[in-house]
Amino acid sequence: MLIPITRKKFEELIPVTATANQYRYCWGNFSDILRRVLISVAGVVVVALLSYFAGSRFEIVLAFLGSATGLYWLWYPAYQATRRNLESRRYKYSGFLFGEVLDIFVTETLVGKEETVNKQGELVIIENRERRINLEVGDDTGFVATVQAPLLKVHRSIRRGDRAELLVMSNRPDLSRIMQVSDVYVSDADLWVSDYPYLRKDIFLEVGRRIEQQEAGWDDREPPAARQQNSDRYPPSQELRRLPGHRPNRDRAD
Repeated sequence: MLIPITRKKFEELIPVTATANQYRYCWGNFSDILRRVLISVAGVVVVALLSYFAGSRFEIVLAFLGSATGLYWLWYPAYQATRRNLESRRYKYSGFLFGEVLDIFVTETLVGKEETVNKQGELVIIENRERRINLEVGDDTGFVATVQAPLLKVHRSIRRGDRAELLVMSNRPDLSRIMQVSDVYVSDADLWVSDYPYLRKDIFLEVGRRIEQQEAGWDDREPPAARQQNSDRYPPSQELRRLPGHRPNRDRAD
């Protein structure tokens, strides 16, 4: 089941500025941190030399440049995350997909190469590979999307047929061609599967709960007293909409 959502709700799900999880993802490993620190140090040295030769004529500008380059190692992950968010937000339309896990398999992906010299003095290239889980998620309309992420031990609990939810993005109002997909929430296993964490997870879960209630006609089946109580707690959402004559995409989105 593919349900379109409004632009306002989409922008809440994928914010412009980096979230804590996104910043942590872009922080990288030790080599990434070391590279940023070296760039910061080199930048500060260059600014110091420019300040020495320029004197006080460009003092304010050089002070700003010195601060920016000195803190490069700290702010660059936030810049990377913000740029990725903006790339996702360029899509005009989005929808909430309720599906299931169709298949699970593991692949190896080349993540880098290292050059070293062996005992015979020969140059050897070492390939660094990472095992990744691949989830094929689809619904009863024929839509299928594959999501890939680093393999973790907790992924062992995911089974074929588990319910899965994700956000899909498109430039077509009827979502007939999906251009990008988000993290996958496997609700039966209570697990998130993703590489880059696109979504505000708390808002995503709340939107999914409201859509399920609306689609199932949950409010109509409740006693009046309970319906009034829950309407006070959860006012009817104005963020969800269904396109007239909407037919979900049947193309495969990798």
